Amino acid sequence: MNAKNNPPEALVLERTFDAPIIAVWKALTNVDEMRRWYFDLKEFRPEPGFEFRFIVKHEGNSYDHRCKVTEAVPNKKIAYTWRYEGHEGDSLVTFELFPEGDKTRLKLTHQGLETFPKTPAHARQNYLEGWTQLIGISLKDYVENVDREIVITRDFDAPRELVWEAMTNPKHVVNWWGPRGFSTTIETMDFRVGGVWKHVMHGPDGVNYPNEKVFKEIVKPEKIVFSHGGRREGGPSVDAVATWTFDEVASGKTKVTLRMVFPSAKERDFVVKEFGAIEGGKQTLERLGEYLPKMK
Repeated sequence: MNAKNNPPEALVLERTFDAPIIAVWKALTNVDEMRRWYFDLKEFRPEPGFEFRFIVKHEGNSYDHRCKVTEAVPNKKIAYTWRYEGHEGDSLVTFELFPEGDKTRLKLTHQGLETFPKTPAHARQNYLEGWTQLIGISLKDYVENVDREIVITRDFDAPRELVWEAMTNPKHVVNWWGPRGFSTTIETMDFRVGGVWKHVMHGPDGVNYPNEKVFKEIVKPEKIVFSHGGRREGGPSVDAVATWTFDEVASGKTKVTLRMVFPSAKERDFVVKEFGAIEGGKQTLERLGEYLPKMK
C-alpha cells in the first residue's frame, strides 16, 4: 500500500467478521442497528449529502459531532466527514467492505486527525482505542451474534443508582423478577464476580423453573454480566450469557437494556417459542418499573 493511498496521518484499522457483507453493511447504515453498537443517532441515511449529528459525553466534556455523508456504495463503501461543533478541524471516516468467503473484511480509515486541536482529548491514541472498541469489539459482537440474541430495552423514570439497587439487592429482586403471574424464591445471591445466584421461579400454573447464574462482570452502576442456566422442572437446561446495562439518559432517568446471547440461533428460537422469552422479558421490566416508585 503506497503513501498516496495511505498517508501517514491516516488511522487505518482492519477487522474480519464471521458474517456476510450484507449483514455488516446493514449494521453500518441502518440507524436502528447502528444504535446497538455505534452511537445513539436520531437519524441516518446512506446518501451523499445527508447530514447527521450525535453527542458523546466523556470525562465531564460534551463532544457535538457533525457529519456529512460524502460517498455511499451499497455493500462496498460508506464515507462521511467528521468534525466537532465549536472546534477547529475536519476529518473523513471511510468504511470499506471486502468479501472473504462467507466472511467480511472491514477496513476503516480516519483521515485528517492532524487538523484537530493538539490537545490530549484529540490524541491519536484515543482515536485508535475508540475505533478498536467500536469496530473490533462492539461491531464484531453485534454482527456475529445478532441471530442468536434477544435484546429488550425500557426507560425508567428513576435514577440509575435506584435501578441498580433494585437489580442487585435480593430483598428487592423478589418483588419484581419474572413475567406477570410469576413469583420467585431466591436461594442465594452472592453479588460479586464469581458469585452464584440460585433462584426458583414459580409459574401461575404451579410449574417451577430452577435457575442458576454466575456473575462474570460487575461495573457499578453501569453493567452486570452473568452466565445463565434455567429450565422447566424436569426439562432440559437452556444456557445463555446475559448482560444488563444501565444508562443515565437524563437527570433522574435510566435506560435498562437486557441482552441474552444463546449458544446458537436454534436455541434462541427455542426459548422464544417454548417459553415466550421476549414477552416474558418485557413483562419483567414492566414489573420493575412498577416496583421502583415503591422503593422511593
